[in-house]
Amino acid sequence: MPVQTVEEPTEARGSSLPGFAVAAIREEGRWRCVRLDPDALVDLDAAITELRGLRSTGAVVGLLDVDDEFFVLLRPVPGGVALMVSDAAAALDYDVAADVLDLLRVELPPDEDALDDDPWPEGDLAILADLGLPPEELNVLAGDFELYPDEQLAVIGRRCGFGEELAKLVGT
Repeated sequence: MPVQTVEEPTEARGSSLPGFAVAAIREEGRWRCVRLDPDALVDLDAAITELRGLRSTGAVVGLLDVDDEFFVLLRPVPGGVALMVSDAAAALDYDVAADVLDLLRVELPPDEDALDDDPWPEGDLAILADLGLPPEELNVLAGDFELYPDEQLAVIGRRCGFGEELAKLVGT
């Protein structure tokens, strides 16, 4: 079921956006972070495909800071991918957020006035629970509008144990 949008997205597939796309990979008790292709910021399928290509015996987590507006967490799981977007209303303006909602089978409220309220996260808030970040804490963090997405992802990295590696790669 496609997500209905009120206005045309502000970016087109294949274009690049400010932000970063990173994979955090845990192998043999150690974390390492690698950059994903910039297309991951505008094409969820590209991000998922690239993450699945990073074979690991441990955890693999994708972190997308999209245009300093919101973040997306992705985690390949057997039979699919776990997803979380920090601001569901971003689906009105960004294809990657709309794609997340589409895969989650979540529709935006038809009343535009409801979207004027504070942004809200959607998806699997327990996506990082086994890595030390409980769903309640991720929900609070996603709702902290005083932090930019890169700062939110830096906190997530520190809580899960890959904060130093993420900071070295993206300078957070």
